[in-house]
Amino acid sequence: MQYVSRVPAPPLDRFIDDVYCLTGVPRHRRMIVPPLPSAHLFINLGGPARLLDSDPSVPSATFADGWFMGVWTRRFLFEYPAWVRLVGVHFKPWGMSPFIDMPASELRDRWVPVDAVWQRSVDRIRNQLGDIASAAETLRVVEEELRSRLAEAPSRGLDLVQYIAGRLATSHGAVPVGALTDAAGVSVNHLATLFKSHVGVTPKRVARIYRFAQLILSVDTLRPVDWSELAHTAGYFDQAHFSREFKDFTGRTPTEYLALRQRFPAEQGFPPDNGPMPVE
Repeated sequence: MQYVSRVPAPPLDRFIDDVYCLTGVPRHRRMIVPPLPSAHLFINLGGPARLLDSDPSVPSATFADGWFMGVWTRRFLFEYPAWVRLVGVHFKPWGMSPFIDMPASELRDRWVPVDAVWQRSVDRIRNQLGDIASAAETLRVVEEELRSRLAEAPSRGLDLVQYIAGRLATSHGAVPVGALTDAAGVSVNHLATLFKSHVGVTPKRVARIYRFAQLILSVDTLRPVDWSELAHTAGYFDQAHFSREFKDFTGRTPTEYLALRQRFPAEQGFPPDNGPMPVE
C-alpha cells in the first residue's frame, strides 16, 4: 500500500499529528492494534472495513463510509478490505475535543459512524473525495473540512490538558502526574476530570499509553532484545506488571511478539506497520 501524509498547517497542527491517504493492496489483511496515543477519523473510499474489540462482549462492526475512534485503552483487530482507499486523521490524544460536540469520554474505546458525530456530513465528504485522483488534493479537502469544524475558542481546561499531555508525550509518560498537577496548581481529581472530558481517559492512563508506545517502537527485531532492560528504560520498574501489561495490550508475551515481528517485520517508513501487528 501507499501511505501519503502531511502535517496540517496551523492551527490544525496543534491538535493533529497528520492527515493521510492509504491506498492499494494491504500486505496483511488483519492487524492487531495495541493502545496508542492518538484518536482517529477515517473516511472510507474503498471496500468495507471490519473492526473487532478484544472484549468478546462487544459486537464487531463493519464500516463502508467512515468512523470516529477515541483513545483506546485495550487492543482491537482491524480488517482491511482487499483494496484499500482510506483517508485518515491522527489526532493528538487531546486533539479531537475541539472538533466534536461531546465529551471525549463518550468515544473512549469506541468506534462510531461519522454521521453520529458530524451529522449528515459523510456523504458530502465522500462525494468531494470520490472523483479526486491526487493524494494532495484529497488531503486538502479533508483539511478544509477540519478547519470548518474547529471550534473558534478552546473549551474550558483544554489549554491545561494540552500542556500536561504534551509533557507526558515528550517524556514518554515518565514524568509523574503528581508532579505535573503540583506545578500546575490543580488537584489530581480536577485534572482527571478535565482529561476525561478532553481526552477520554485520565492523565495516568495517557502516561501508561505513551510509555507502552515508546517501548513497542523501540524494539529492534534485528538484534537480541533484553526485555528487562528495555522495560526499565521505558519506565517499568515491576517486571511482573510489565509482562502483564504487554500481554493485555498486544495479546502476546514479549517473546511471542518478537517472534511475530521477526517473521513479519514492519515496513520501514510505513507508519501503519508501527505499533499494529499482523494476525498470523
